[in-house]
Amino acid sequence: MSEMQTSIATTTILDLLAKEMEQEAVTTRKMLERIPDDKFDWRPHPKSMDIRTLATHIANLPSWVGMTLTTSELDFAQNPYRPKVVNTTAEVLAYFEEMLEDARKYFAEGSDDQLDESWTLREGDTIYLTSTKYDVLRMTMSQIIHHRAQLGVFLRLLDIPIPGSYGPSADEPGM
Repeated sequence: MSEMQTSIATTTILDLLAKEMEQEAVTTRKMLERIPDDKFDWRPHPKSMDIRTLATHIANLPSWVGMTLTTSELDFAQNPYRPKVVNTTAEVLAYFEEMLEDARKYFAEGSDDQLDESWTLREGDTIYLTSTKYDVLRMTMSQIIHHRAQLGVFLRLLDIPIPGSYGPSADEPGM
């Protein structure tokens, strides 16, 4: 079985989402492992996140699977975001694997019946989004891919070779 294939059955929507997360995890892992330990405080622009913040966010995003499937909302006023502190590539990779394992658990325990339920992202009275749990899970997947691409730009600016994602990269043409 190749890296991109998985043995996840695809009989439900949650199975399909789990399979997609596993496929994206291969590239995410390759991207995270490229971060040099001495560049965690680097940022390309004053308005940009530093690599630590970006990498931690990427590593944390799979945890949104469980949160989405087991709650009806996230209220930052009640639950402020407190990212885990990581200082090395090994720590961010371990955190990513921990959050990925958490996602696997909730995908396996979940039911497609949950996907039409409403879920809200808010900060007190300010509502950022109300959507179906399915849409939130899709947004989570998109966020992982989006922020992974940001990390790729950061690494490119540091002249660090970029792994291929959906095909070869300029640094790995034979992928």
